[in-house]
Amino acid sequence: MKFVLFSLIMNLPNPVSGETLSDRQKFRNILRQAEWAEKLGYDGYGVGERHGPPFLSSSPPVVLASIAARTESIRLLTTATVLSVLDPVRVAEDYATLDHLSGGRLDIIIGKGNDPRHYPLFGIEEKEQWESLAERYELLRRLWSEEKVSWEGKYRPPLDGVTVLPKPLQRPIRIWHGSASSEISTELAAKYGEPLFSSNAAHGQEKYKALIDHYRDRLAFYGHDPEQALVGAGTGGLYLADTKEEAIERFRPYYNAFSTTEAAKHNRSPFVDVEDYAARSSGLIGSPDSVIEKILDYHRAFGNQVLGISVDGLTESEQLEQMERFAKEVAPVLRRELPSSLWNPPGA
Repeated sequence: MKFVLFSLIMNLPNPVSGETLSDRQKFRNILRQAEWAEKLGYDGYGVGERHGPPFLSSSPPVVLASIAARTESIRLLTTATVLSVLDPVRVAEDYATLDHLSGGRLDIIIGKGNDPRHYPLFGIEEKEQWESLAERYELLRRLWSEEKVSWEGKYRPPLDGVTVLPKPLQRPIRIWHGSASSEISTELAAKYGEPLFSSNAAHGQEKYKALIDHYRDRLAFYGHDPEQALVGAGTGGLYLADTKEEAIERFRPYYNAFSTTEAAKHNRSPFVDVEDYAARSSGLIGSPDSVIEKILDYHRAFGNQVLGISVDGLTESEQLEQMERFAKEVAPVLRRELPSSLWNPPGA
């Protein structure tokens, strides 16, 4: 299994220390987090996209370019690029440039986004999100693979014989389809035979398993081999301690603080408190052994080769503590139990 550290660059007053970071301090924290992730042996670092508080992640390609300059080997991911509201020409140019600057280390996760606040900002209605995503994705694929593209659609002005430069360094950049709530996204991924990344954060395992099962069924329908499906999955949070009881108590103030935000309310999560969250969600809250067993349980349900985790919201010292404990006490066991060749260098 491969492990990716994710961040939505959430900037809330810390409920334990009381510290409030400036925007600049938070960005510097994210850059250090990515450097730590590479040194600790994580396989990737991902930056999400949001367009409203408490998130500062409105410009993932800018942040990832800065991370690329500070790292050498770690994969860089978007988690996710909200393609339903973005101009595919701009996306093609920005991310192809980032692919070159990073030495070909970029993977993209596309999606319609999980925050309705971005629709009025970019001039579309929420009811158009799926149609918009499908149209924009078809154009993005053509811009990266073709010369002199002529195109006409609903969500941007027509193109007449346009060649977008640069083309990506990787031919092609791996594009994952973010999946959180609808079979429309799993259908799009299956149609193109491309990998799926389940958000797997706000609800119970059954909801996300149903979407992943649908994806594999539709892969077969479109003539792709479901046995070769590439699946990633996120988690709801990470807090390791020597015992599960200690982990829950230390994570409690963080859970309580985030669960009252507008972003969390939009998710309509079914969990009633931190104990329920630790027991029934994908959150990795517990001892190393209990967290390993939970990850294995989700893998049995999903068949995922990649796991995304986050330490957003913790104090910086706790971020490093949690990253180190996961890298030393959890990841090695799962790498042995669930080997994966994804992102391995040629011949490795």
